[in-house]
Amino acid sequence: MGRALIRTDAIFRASGPRAADFEFNEAVAEVFDDMLARSVPMYLEQQRMIRDIAAKFWIPRTNIYDLGCSTGTTLVNVAQAIPEARSLVGIDNSRPMLEKARERIRAQKLDGRITLECADLNSDLERIRIENASVITLCWTLQFIRPLNRDRLMRRIYDGLKSGGVLIVTEKILTNNSNMNRFFVDFYYDFKKRNHYSDEEIRRKREALENVLIPYGTAENLELFRRSGFAMRETFFQWYNFAGFLCVKAERPSGRGRGAAQRRAK
Repeated sequence: MGRALIRTDAIFRASGPRAADFEFNEAVAEVFDDMLARSVPMYLEQQRMIRDIAAKFWIPRTNIYDLGCSTGTTLVNVAQAIPEARSLVGIDNSRPMLEKARERIRAQKLDGRITLECADLNSDLERIRIENASVITLCWTLQFIRPLNRDRLMRRIYDGLKSGGVLIVTEKILTNNSNMNRFFVDFYYDFKKRNHYSDEEIRRKREALENVLIPYGTAENLELFRRSGFAMRETFFQWYNFAGFLCVKAERPSGRGRGAAQRRAK
């Protein structure tokens, strides 16, 4: 995380009328690291799991992408876990977030290995290059992609992955039962209160995210990954209404000698 001071998230502390729709603007970028640590259950453990999975599936001389890279935490963690990886690419549509990511990357002396691109996964997908990848991460990002665009994004990801490559998705999810979903949301709000968010802050942020964050259920996500072509689709993490998904592109028979499974057997 570097030596930079992490500022406390107080974005929704003020009371008043309904909050405006959530944006990844400069004010959010300034406090985003604190926001994640206090809003995403087991955030550090999920980051460790992402790093370990990426290191397990990375193929030499391939690219690593973080789509929706925000302030660069995942990119830096993965780069440090795989020192041999020379080409990591972070893509985000928020310039303030990317500026924070650049600061973090420079502080860790990783700017020779990590490049950043400003692009919107909703509207700029045609000009985004995803190629020769063995690891792609999509961390708390898919929920911000408009549902009509999610299949198209998944196909681009699948096509850009090499055989044996992996897509790692972390996401907020819905349950199959409305009552259970309410229980899980209540438990999540209890978690936020333990992390010193007030009822008013929780309410205002919920209102700000209503038209912006659209989660799928577990089955919907797994079906999205299936119809995009992923042969293996597993849940590797779940905490109430948060989940992590591991999607692996099938290896071609001719590529087994270079695949991740054979590397792990050495």
